Amino acid sequence: MNNTDAVEAVDLVDVVVIGAGQAGLSSAYHLRRTGFEPDRDFVVLDHSPGPGGAWQFRWPSLTYGKVHGMHALPGMELTGAAAERPSSEVIAEYFDTYERTFDLRVRRPVDVRAVREGPGGRLLVESSAGTWATRALINATGTWDRPFWPRYPGQETFRGRQLHTAQYPGPQEFAGQRVVVVGGGASGTQHLLEIAPYAAATTWVTRRPPVFRESPFSEDVGRAAVALVEERVRQGLPPKSVVSVTGLPLNDAVRQGLADGVLDRQPMFDRITSDGVEWRDGRRVAADVILWATGFRAAVDHLAPLRLREPGGGIRVEGTRAFADPRVHLVGYGPSASTIGANRAGRAAVRDIRRLLAQEPVAA
Repeated sequence: MNNTDAVEAVDLVDVVVIGAGQAGLSSAYHLRRTGFEPDRDFVVLDHSPGPGGAWQFRWPSLTYGKVHGMHALPGMELTGAAAERPSSEVIAEYFDTYERTFDLRVRRPVDVRAVREGPGGRLLVESSAGTWATRALINATGTWDRPFWPRYPGQETFRGRQLHTAQYPGPQEFAGQRVVVVGGGASGTQHLLEIAPYAAATTWVTRRPPVFRESPFSEDVGRAAVALVEERVRQGLPPKSVVSVTGLPLNDAVRQGLADGVLDRQPMFDRITSDGVEWRDGRRVAADVILWATGFRAAVDHLAPLRLREPGGGIRVEGTRAFADPRVHLVGYGPSASTIGANRAGRAAVRDIRRLLAQEPVAA
């Protein structure tokens, strides 16, 4: 679309998609499929240096054969990938092929700094590559850029190394070291099982006792879990992960880890010392490394000018629409954070946006 005098030095489009992971590419695919033209009607802005979303940053030891729940993007299956290849390579190549096949024209690297109210009922998307005035926004920024680091007394005195799952380099770097892994999710257990054969000692601590799921992950279980997460975002509470609701799968590797004592969970320590961690009862564990497998938070700070957050701390979402502003859709947020959920949410967001734009006159 052409610029107008009403909004100088700003590109006008119907839709801006922020993020080109599973959620963003699914949304872009459905925009393209329903008649929106890239560059003219919509743009996709991605913070990452190349295709692959957050997958491109995963550690090398996370091979494609170890990936659980990777669902194909709409319109093109992922086939022929070798199980022993790093998932970061496999999925980056798949996303790259997908973008080119459907001519999605992702612009990267682009940092979106803020989204705010603009003239004529549009939203202004301010970025390192310029500003767009859009009639609707699909936010698909995920969580990878916002690792959650808990704070504990004495943390600044620790002389060893502290790192988060987002910085995990693979197990070999922990050879001969004493490692404390914090976190009861899938990443924490995977890190422990990988690190244990290399480390001098491992200690696993979690805030709550982990829940292992022995029963198969059926469609009914999945729907019930998604419904619980969906209810939280409908109330404006920060979303929980689906895994936090379903529990951890009790597979052969986990069973072996439990039998070997690697997955011997300890309650959360009370403070960090210069050379380890300490509990209130005086018990201590020496450590060279504290690995925080404590999850991520939604990367939505750029939406702050729109004041979408509820008193509960989250963004209230109905379907994919932000309750406080129906022009804003959050895809890959809360219940749609899984790969299959992101696909469905991308389709739903585009369907709602088409209805919205059909009802509203174009503002110049």
